[in-house]
Amino acid sequence: MGPVGTFSEEAAHVFAGRDSGPERAELVECASIAEVFALVDSGRADFGVVPMENALEGSVSATVDALALNRSDTQILAETVVDIHHALLLAPGATLADVQAVVSHPQATAQCRRWIAAHLPACEIRAANSTADSARLAVSDPHIAGIGSLRAAELFGAQVFESDIEDFRGNQTRFVLVGHGHPAAGEYNKTSLALFMKEDRPGTLLMILQEFSYAGFNLTRVESRPTKRALGDYVFIVDIEGYIDDLAMRTAIDCLRLKLREVRVLGSYPAQQRKDD
Repeated sequence: MGPVGTFSEEAAHVFAGRDSGPERAELVECASIAEVFALVDSGRADFGVVPMENALEGSVSATVDALALNRSDTQILAETVVDIHHALLLAPGATLADVQAVVSHPQATAQCRRWIAAHLPACEIRAANSTADSARLAVSDPHIAGIGSLRAAELFGAQVFESDIEDFRGNQTRFVLVGHGHPAAGEYNKTSLALFMKEDRPGTLLMILQEFSYAGFNLTRVESRPTKRALGDYVFIVDIEGYIDDLAMRTAIDCLRLKLREVRVLGSYPAQQRKDD
């Protein structure tokens, strides 16, 4: 998702370089996460690269919903984690006093709230389609400040007023490669599931957690999302350390299938091991 100069493009090159090398992979720009999934679902693209989770803003709901609620066989095939460093970008020759609006992707502006509040408190915040688009807009108007990467600044000729303006220095985004098929296990693996309840009753989440606890698996993420069917109808999204071909994993999932309305496997794939492991 996103044009040249975005963090998504950086992640796409990481994935492409693992197999064929970026010079052999044709990268197709998409305007939205929905468009990425539409191209992959229809077979017009072999793979898609989308953001899944950010260290500051949490899960990317559009990606989670596309995986959990989409009825195609598109799944997560791999993941990579990209360090996110934002810079305030201005038109050449512009100063901070010229800025009337900060324009960037909503995720980028949200990740730089404190810097914006401290240095540009009176400025209007506007949304752009991408951080790369933000850099392009900043170059075109001295009254606009963009937030994007140093690479985007270089590509579009923007002035870097200040780098590393993100609120948290450990800012990272987890990107996933989506497509069709069943990837082989890696050294470290994750299995992602969407768990739909039969009914809203006490102890459902506890029951889910106990199944994986009994089987000896660690959950790295648990969240709930509305199913978009009715108010109060939720699906649990879980990431589990382990591979689906493990007998204990399959047994735990089969037990949940007996107790829940539906269990959807969103992917079982090689993952990036946490730095504290």
